[in-house]
Amino acid sequence: MNLVAIFQTLIVISAVLTVLFVLLQQRGASLGAGLGGSGELYTTRRGLDKSLFNATIVVAVIFVLSILGLLIFA
Repeated sequence: MNLVAIFQTLIVISAVLTVLFVLLQQRGASLGAGLGGSGELYTTRRGLDKSLFNATIVVAVIFVLSILGLLIFA
C-alpha cells in the first residue's frame, strides 16, 4: 500500500468520525437555547461530554494533517 492510499483512507475515516462526533455533541434542546434563551452563560464539560469534545478535536486535527500530508506527498 502506497503513502497516497494511506492518506486517502485516513481522510475518509477521520471525516466520517468528525461528522459523527460533532453530531453526538448536544448543545441546547431548541432554537431558543441557541439564541441565548437557555440562561446558562458558562458551562463546564464533564465526563463523557469532555471526552467526546477532546476526541473531536483530535480527529479534526488528524483530518487536517492527513489532507496536508496528501498535498505534500501526492
